[in-house]
Amino acid sequence: MSRSKLVSKQLREFYETSSEEKRLEGGLGTLEFSRNKTLISKYITNPNSIILDIGGGTGKYAKWLAKKGHLVHLIDPIEKHVNRASKRAAKLENPFTAELGEARNLPFEHNMADAVILHGPLYHLQKTEDRAKALLEAKRVLKPGGILLGFTINYTASTLVGLWQGLIHEAGFYKMCLEELTTGIHNPPADFPWLLADAYYHNPSVLKSEIDDCGFDFIDLHAVEGMAWIDSKYFENMANPERRDNLMNLIEQTENDQNLLAFSPHMMIAASKAH
Repeated sequence: MSRSKLVSKQLREFYETSSEEKRLEGGLGTLEFSRNKTLISKYITNPNSIILDIGGGTGKYAKWLAKKGHLVHLIDPIEKHVNRASKRAAKLENPFTAELGEARNLPFEHNMADAVILHGPLYHLQKTEDRAKALLEAKRVLKPGGILLGFTINYTASTLVGLWQGLIHEAGFYKMCLEELTTGIHNPPADFPWLLADAYYHNPSVLKSEIDDCGFDFIDLHAVEGMAWIDSKYFENMANPERRDNLMNLIEQTENDQNLLAFSPHMMIAASKAH
């Protein structure tokens, strides 16, 4: 598959003009990054694990995992990301590898990985059959008993943000939210060019069904940000150690409550490959 066919033109242009490198360093991205590392750590507990970071962006998670002693291979379809990740890896005592590619066609042997992390594929592949290909590829390269950790965007995410920021009353934004709530398909309106390019936003029940249909053994669904970000003084309170602890404890206490998943912009699903 040629580089131009790895992702859609819209998605490639989005990442070429935006900074994935800085996204996790400000705003709600800092909470997402912190929580994702906490959730990943729940499942990747064996030392020196072989980990495939698929859709790993500029390598922030790969660096963190490599510094913990794991053997990490990063795959991403955006050349800009892979170049940045390669530079990051070169500075490590235990460098990870970074390669251009995509989730439906992984350049790895069968049964070789202890864990596969899908950071972007489950929300950047709009078609059900393409997400299934990515999941089946992950299953192919996993060892029996290996762990799949899949990150997704919640089908309620735009609506919640729209209500929080007053954008829901903009006609294009409102129409986009209705489409996400009913079909999961996300396409940003022309008057909101800064929004994420074409994507799929998961209903938790659909996400679990896709995992089941691909033959994984479901383990659990976790809220990433949970409800804490709805705090009307979120950024102010996160700067206060005591209040930050309250918010983080709230997230941890409710992260597996299926009735509250809709309040979390991102989710992580954990599953395993049958022995």
